[in-house]
Amino acid sequence: MTSGGGQVRQRPNGLWEGRYVGADGRRHSVYAKTRRQAQEKMRTALSAADHGIRPTVGRMTVGDWLDEWVLTSVVPRNRPRTAESYRETADRYIRPAIGNVPLAKLEPADVARMLDGLKRRGDLSTSTIRYAHSVLRIALGRALKNGRVVRNVATLVEPPAKVRRELHPLEADQVRALLASVTEDRLGPLYAAAVATGMRQGELLALRWPDIDLDAGTVAVRHTLRRGTRTLGEPKTERAKRTLRMADTTVATLRAHRTRQLEERLAAGRFWQDLDFVFATKDGGPLDTSTVTRSFQAALARAGLPKQPFHHLRHAYATLMLEAGEELVVVSRSLGHSTINTTADIYAHLTPATLKRSAERMDGILNRKADSA
Repeated sequence: MTSGGGQVRQRPNGLWEGRYVGADGRRHSVYAKTRRQAQEKMRTALSAADHGIRPTVGRMTVGDWLDEWVLTSVVPRNRPRTAESYRETADRYIRPAIGNVPLAKLEPADVARMLDGLKRRGDLSTSTIRYAHSVLRIALGRALKNGRVVRNVATLVEPPAKVRRELHPLEADQVRALLASVTEDRLGPLYAAAVATGMRQGELLALRWPDIDLDAGTVAVRHTLRRGTRTLGEPKTERAKRTLRMADTTVATLRAHRTRQLEERLAAGRFWQDLDFVFATKDGGPLDTSTVTRSFQAALARAGLPKQPFHHLRHAYATLMLEAGEELVVVSRSLGHSTINTTADIYAHLTPATLKRSAERMDGILNRKADSA
């Protein structure tokens, strides 16, 4: 729609954008969630332009900036999942608290008030609150670069301290019990591959048969299945693109799994989706993460094991490998972490097995000294 020299249109991400030429002779934009809101902002902006009033950042609210930031900075520069996460966090946690505050007048006290309000809700984890602070800090950092603010006030307010939760992944005997109980489960091979390779759920669900060389016993991590979609995306980092060597038992499990999948393909006939997914639905389509979660919880219950997220199979892999004496750098590369510091930070806890091994090594050192004295 064009009116009075301005144009209102809907952007691909759903936001409505009003574009107009201001009194300064330059093109400007206003953003809103609905056409009506965009038209109202346009009328105000055009009226100001007609009266020779130049656009100023003083009238832009934090909410206005969040809309513009998502559209012009986040969406073009990030993966869809990341952009949606930023947008959702802004809408849920930032906008309700400080969205109406003029951007140029935002103070550290406003940010502190926002964080305090999120903490007092009582239903949000420390990680969620820290993430909301991080999103605001990034948004204000872009505003600073664009000359919309003179300082990034979010950097002046400390988020709540990070709370480290003790990891309790399955122990070796529990892993064996789980795998023994899922030999007839069609998703059993998925659980086996997860605990034997340490791959992320999205990486496992994105695996296709050309990624696996059963003769060489290797698996190449090239993609990840985007959560809630049927599309493949790039792994989180360049380090996440990796080739892993599989244990012989895992290779045997996947060989048997491929045979069963070929039988399912024959049974599906013309309804089979020829997508080459290693772990798929009964008609060859990609698995949904919610389906995997329900099936995994049911498998744990049948095996008499404690409830835990699917992601803890990855933790089980790392912990068991470290307990067995594998070097941290090798485990880090297998997990696809961006740096070894990430691995050390997550698995800094000592399990009873690692403590025992450490004590045994000290015994060896002390005994050798005693023998040589």
